[in-house]
Parts: sequence; C-alpha cells; structure tokens
Amino acid sequence: MGRFYLDAEHFPLEDQIKGLADDELLDFWEETQFVERALADVEDQIPEGGHVEYERVILRELMLRTCLRTLEPGR
Repeated sequence: MGRFYLDAEHFPLEDQIKGLADDELLDFWEETQFVERALADVEDQIPEGGHVEYERVILRELMLRTCLRTLEPGR
C-alpha cells in the first residue's frame, strides 16, 4: 500500500503518487474526495492555500500513464 509523506518539501505529492499502482492511485483519489467534502464544512478554518490540489495532481498522473500506455510498442 502507498504512503503519504507529510514532509512535502522532500517528497512532493507529484513524486509520491508516481510510485503507486493504478488501483492504489484510484483509492487515494477516492479518499481525497471524502476528505475534501469533510473540509468543505470547515473551509473557513483552513488557511488559504493550506490544502493541496489532489484531484489535479492525480488526474494529471492518470492522463500521463494513459498516454504512455498508448505509446508502448505492442499495444
């Protein structure tokens, strides 16, 4: 199972998700959706810029993987 490192300076989210399998990445995306909904209720308590744009990062990684698969020989 994948891990999320809180020290984003040394391990940016973009680098962390590259090590996840597709199913783990989709699970992570689903979990971020639940968290985002919960945070929407307390949004005024979160400092501006205090959350990461998980969905954007995850979707970009999924698109990259899809493009790379279509470019692989034999597909």
